[in-house]
Amino acid sequence: MSKKQFIPLLEEKGIKLSTKQEEQFFSYFQLLVEWNEKMNLTAITEVDEVYMKHFYDSLSAAFYYSFQPGQRLIDVGAGAGFPSIPLKILFPELHVSIVDSLKKRIHFLEHLAAELELTDVSFYHDRAETFGQNPLHREAYDIATARAVARMSVLAELCLPLVKKNGDFLAMKGAGGAEEVADASKALSLLGGEVVCDYHFRLPIEESERHIIHIKKNKPTPKKYPRKPGTPNKASL
Repeated sequence: MSKKQFIPLLEEKGIKLSTKQEEQFFSYFQLLVEWNEKMNLTAITEVDEVYMKHFYDSLSAAFYYSFQPGQRLIDVGAGAGFPSIPLKILFPELHVSIVDSLKKRIHFLEHLAAELELTDVSFYHDRAETFGQNPLHREAYDIATARAVARMSVLAELCLPLVKKNGDFLAMKGAGGAEEVADASKALSLLGGEVVCDYHFRLPIEESERHIIHIKKNKPTPKKYPRKPGTPNKASL
């Protein structure tokens, strides 16, 4: 996908970017490449690949989920800001928060938000397990997102404690997403989640398999979850 193809391919999905939004995405690309020379943010730095595998891929959540103004979104382990910063560019009235365990990435995201003139964005340097037990954030968000962070049984323990009852968890996965959902059925139920749909598609042109797994939180998460840092990964539910 070339930068020029990005716009019409989004328009095919009913998404039309303003000139300002197009400029924000290009600035995002430039800053990503610039900072990537100083720290490891991404292995993908070629312009067409960034637009396809980072920007378009992040925005694909909006093909299936109806984001609403004023919703509070928490992105767990967003790395260089995916998917939440592209979604924030597309939907400026979302309140976006990111939690990440690496301070250097938080510095990049703070700089990025300032350069792109994004408002109502917050960045937290913390482990997701600790963050999920913080009363200020626990069950405080309408939506949680995570993209390529961990297998579903682990992700559910990190993300669902942050989501309000009747809120949504959008897990963005590649090939194998359906198997991960099946393996995580016990964990999802235990943590208060229920799968609404597994949206399965392929990225344009390159045909990589993608899954967006929409999980509705229908009951509170038991207080013991998430467990101590490192435990979910070592002993998944």
